[in-house]
Amino acid sequence: MACVLETPLRMSVLSEVTASSRHYVDRLFDPDPQKVLQGVIDMKNAVIGNNKQKANLIVLGAVPRHGSSWNTSRTPSSTLKGLSYHPMLLYLLQQETSSTELRTECAVVLGSLAMGTENNVKSLLDCHIIPALLQGLLSPELKFIEACLRCLRTIFTSPVTPEELLYTDATVIPHLMALLSRSRYTQEYICQIFSHCCKLRHWHSCGFKSSPQPLLCANGPDHQTILFNHGAVQNIAHLLSSTSYKVRMQALKCFSVLAFENPQVSMTLVNVLVDGELLPQIFVKMLQRDKPIEMQLTSAKCLTYMCRAGAIQTDDNCIVLKLDHDLKHAHELRQAAFKLYASLGANDEDIRKKIIETENMMDRIVNGLSESSIKVRLSAVRCLHSLSRSVQQLRTSFQDHAVWKPLMKVLQNAPDEVLVVASSTLCNLLLEFSPSKEPILESGAIELLCSLTQSENLALRVNGIWALMNMAFQAEQKIKADILQGLSTEQLFQLLSDSDVNVLMKTLGLLRNLLSTRPHIDQIMSSHGKQIMQAVTLILEGEHNIEVKEQTLCILANIADGTTAKELIMTNDDILQKIKYYMSHSNAKLQLAAMFCISNLIWNEEEGKRDSYFYVLSWTESIVKTKSFQGREWQMLGSSTMILRSRCKCSK
Repeated sequence: MACVLETPLRMSVLSEVTASSRHYVDRLFDPDPQKVLQGVIDMKNAVIGNNKQKANLIVLGAVPRHGSSWNTSRTPSSTLKGLSYHPMLLYLLQQETSSTELRTECAVVLGSLAMGTENNVKSLLDCHIIPALLQGLLSPELKFIEACLRCLRTIFTSPVTPEELLYTDATVIPHLMALLSRSRYTQEYICQIFSHCCKLRHWHSCGFKSSPQPLLCANGPDHQTILFNHGAVQNIAHLLSSTSYKVRMQALKCFSVLAFENPQVSMTLVNVLVDGELLPQIFVKMLQRDKPIEMQLTSAKCLTYMCRAGAIQTDDNCIVLKLDHDLKHAHELRQAAFKLYASLGANDEDIRKKIIETENMMDRIVNGLSESSIKVRLSAVRCLHSLSRSVQQLRTSFQDHAVWKPLMKVLQNAPDEVLVVASSTLCNLLLEFSPSKEPILESGAIELLCSLTQSENLALRVNGIWALMNMAFQAEQKIKADILQGLSTEQLFQLLSDSDVNVLMKTLGLLRNLLSTRPHIDQIMSSHGKQIMQAVTLILEGEHNIEVKEQTLCILANIADGTTAKELIMTNDDILQKIKYYMSHSNAKLQLAAMFCISNLIWNEEEGKRDSYFYVLSWTESIVKTKSFQGREWQMLGSSTMILRSRCKCSK
């Protein structure tokens, strides 16, 4: 493993060097060791988090840029001042006469440099940094070992570093295994190095069957085998019980790459005990919802690879984890997996797409909806709800798999916690662009949703009325009539007086969607007009927020758009006065909503009605004229009065 870096040759200083950078390098050659140490510390502070400074120091002096070479023949110490700073750092790092603190600081600076650009890493590789750092691991000083490992971790996790460099010297892997017991930092860094440098050797065709290429070019055993034969499983397993999350996470990643398409490793993992628990049991615990997403995903990978390798047996689609005195069934794994997918796809369209495109994923989710275990059903519905936020998937995968059918079955008889999530999912399936909307309507969903609005559970009331609101959007008159019949006038107004603002807003949204399209407006108002106008009056008079009153005024605007329905407003002086009041309200949203009411009221082609509409227009203009038209909204109001007057003229 030894590879001592010899004193580099003096070379010319490049023109890019700045005065400050030159100062850092000059201090490395001071005869006073303390000044050299302080110079390295100052250099560390200068380059940390500063890629520009790192690049500036890279080109300092005779630094061998990527693709160049440099002479390693011995030269007198008098030539050192022409050196690049990081070969000099490597030189200081390897000198036994350097103090441990100096060697440690040199490793820290080199590690910081490696965290810059890929070209930085290439330059360090050209300087043979890996053998120098590996040599440093032979030191008895723990702090120096940790600094070398941290730098090696940074270099090996770079995509430009060949993984094979870790396996060139046969003594490296066993020495790294031995270092695992030194500290939590050696554990974290070594596991991270292993997980990034463990590649499976197999053949792939790259799309052309006639020209296969191996993923690994060197002869001999693949990385998994090398690590396995040197006791990786036994040495890393106990790290899963570490108090450090980073150590546990890196150990878990090691097992995921070791088990990938490797039956030998997978079979071994099944029987490994950690603090009295088998590894599969530990992996299942790491899938729990309270664990970080990264941990859930990686432990799921481990279990998946073990299952594919046959290490975990399957029986009627039920994975059985064999424990000493306890059998944990597949529903625990599926429950955790569904929860994980639900979390991953909650707010990211690309992730939702990847989940759904996973082979047989939708079938698994649909099957999960009919599981005997309530917990699995709940997690499957949560997963479905997360995926239903995708417009594209509602139009494609959800329709292809007829997801609405098992979902409706779940809604027929389930605990409230399942009903809440299932009804939330149904709300999405009832959006206007969802192909599932029509078959859901035909399956008798209206009666089910109307019953939910009577639930004592607030979330179910909200979801029930929300789904009806989506159902009523641009619906046929028959569907609207069925909703009103199923809901009943009494229940509708019970919802309008609900103490929860979400229930009230969704109920107003339902009314607004019901009262759209002129014939529908006239039909509904002819049978329910008195009650609706009464409810509107109470809400406008009540202590409600701006959004509630704006929605209520929009309902009035829809009523005003009816041919006969608008008479219920024109003959109601109380409502007209309220509209007038909100036209001069301090809130611009309420002003505009009131103006829309007036705009729809003005338009009437019946000869006998013109006088009353001109009266409405006249006091509308009088209100607008009292305003200063400084804001955008009032400018819109001013323009609207011109439109209103033109409408009145057209109706003559």
